[in-house]
This record gives sequence, C-alpha cells and structure tokens, in this order.
Amino acid sequence: MKANNRLHGIVNRINQLPGFARSRALSLFFGKAVPFTGTVGIRIETLDENRCVISLANKRRVQNHIGGVHAVASLLLAESATGFLVGLNVPDDKVPVIKTVRADYTKRASGDMRVEASVSPEQQQRMREDDKGEAPIQVTIHDAEGKEPITIEMIWAWTPKKRK
Repeated sequence: MKANNRLHGIVNRINQLPGFARSRALSLFFGKAVPFTGTVGIRIETLDENRCVISLANKRRVQNHIGGVHAVASLLLAESATGFLVGLNVPDDKVPVIKTVRADYTKRASGDMRVEASVSPEQQQRMREDDKGEAPIQVTIHDAEGKEPITIEMIWAWTPKKRK
C-alpha cells in the first residue's frame, strides 16, 4: 500500500530494514517524534497501518508502590499503540486526537507489559476519506504471565488541521 501520509512513508521505510534493526529504529524514531514515549522506554515490536504491538519492561522508573508497572504507564502504552495506528491512517490534512479513555483494572499486573492494537479495513477507509470522525480502536494489554489485567477502551477522533 502506498503511503497516505508522511508518517506512513517513514514507517514503511523503517519496516524495510532487516528484522533485527526494525524494532529499535521504530522505537528511536517515535521516541524522538513523541518525546514522552521515549522517556519511559516504550519498545515498538511491530507497526504497520493495520496493527501495532508495543511493550514496556517493568523497570524501577515505571513502577508503582507495589513493584508493578504503574497504572498511568499502562495507559500510556495503550494510548501510544492506538495513536500510532491512527496516525498512520489519517491523511496529512487531518489531526488525530484522543477523545475517550476508559480503563478497568481487573487483576494485579505482573512483570513486563505488552499491548496489541489493531484497526479494521472499514476504520482505515473512514480515517482516510471522512473529513472528521471517530472510531473505537481495538486494544488489549497483557502482563508477563499472559493475563489481561486491564480492560481498555480508546476512542480516537480526527478533524481537519485547518478549521473552516
């Protein structure tokens, strides 16, 4: 698929790197482009216009008072994964914005965290063609034991960059 925006073109070029270099290059690029994500050490494992998988090691700088990944760091993972996907799919004349975040903490998380987000072909088409809109982006978060300790809903919107 040809790039529909600058970000998509950059990610496509990075994805052409050898497998061993791809994740590091994606993580460094987004760490510079979105500095806050770089400060916590998010690792982008897979990213294309359909799917994003990112992880965060359970290191001291992101821990809460009981030694797990902090609740806000978990939300940052989900927001980043879904935001990267929306950013790859909206044209350059639109701006993506997070509209709604809902999180239910259902189990105690253990160890590293891993998030997977995806968008449907219908959502991609709407993002590319509709001047403005919104979509719930599918996202799941798992801990090192494979549990899903948090149920998350992320609704992203997009609007024209220039207001009429």
